[in-house]
Amino acid sequence: MAESPNKKPESDILLVEDNRGDALVIIQVVAELPFRATLHIAQDGAEALSMLSDLSFEPSLIILDLSLPLISGHIVLERNPRKNVPVVIFSASWNDVDLDRAFSLGAAEYVQKPMGLTAYKDAVRAMIERWIVHEKDGTGH
Repeated sequence: MAESPNKKPESDILLVEDNRGDALVIIQVVAELPFRATLHIAQDGAEALSMLSDLSFEPSLIILDLSLPLISGHIVLERNPRKNVPVVIFSASWNDVDLDRAFSLGAAEYVQKPMGLTAYKDAVRAMIERWIVHEKDGTGH
């Protein structure tokens, strides 16, 4: 029996974030999405690179903080073996040097973390919908 055309396949999202509070908010946003998504969390750059080197792990999106323990977000971008997976930088920094370096290393988008909870959730929802939903449904809108 064929799958319903309205049913979207499940997406895997890799969140690379060491701040537990930020991670909890993003977990909540993913749980409220109108499609199935599984959030995988790496708490530092070394863990992220280890997860990305596992060929059985196929994320649809990587959400990457720049300020990470052990290995920085910039180094994760540089060493990322999954160049075909969009990487959205989600950082408190709005430093032009960070921004330029992230794009030069392959980031697809750079989103500054908003201060308010509602704006924060809206930003996360928007980046996921921009990079996963449009990619999966093929409509581009």
